[in-house]
Amino acid sequence: MLFESWRKDIAAAKRHDPAARSTLEVALLYPGVRALASHRRAAFFWRHKMKFLARYLSERAKRKTGIEIHPAAKIAAGVFIDHGAGVVIGETAEVEEGVVIYQGVTLGGTGKEKGKRHPTVKRGAVISCGAKVLGGFTVGEEARVGAGAVVLEEVPPRATVVGVPAKVVKVRGAAPLQSGNGHEDL
Repeated sequence: MLFESWRKDIAAAKRHDPAARSTLEVALLYPGVRALASHRRAAFFWRHKMKFLARYLSERAKRKTGIEIHPAAKIAAGVFIDHGAGVVIGETAEVEEGVVIYQGVTLGGTGKEKGKRHPTVKRGAVISCGAKVLGGFTVGEEARVGAGAVVLEEVPPRATVVGVPAKVVKVRGAAPLQSGNGHEDL
């Protein structure tokens, strides 16, 4: 299972990065691929109640790659973390297949609340560099989060959000409709 996930992560990197020249280069030198492989090992130990060892492995991976992924985070195979320095993925975050995450992204919480406090990022979403996605809500399928955006609420499928705080600027490639009260109709 770990090998199959690693293979899918490598394929995702090759698919999304035009600079990827070879499978060997991606497998050995891409920090996002290395961080995901380390995360999968740490997650195994977390699920088997060896939490200290899991945290040790995740901290070691953070020092080596600059990417911090909590061992309890659920990350599907086939995710691509590009130029991953500064990426932080919190404990209750969920990331589905085909998601692309750029440098400086935080998938975090907003406080000390209990339960689901980190985002779920659906299949095919792109989270651009420096974006902060904070809270236990969903970023929809094939959504786009602009660089530097601070996302504090749910993002609809195939929507593009930008700004601080993030606002929807496109849905399915078109500007959202405006109703008479100034609120967006999605």
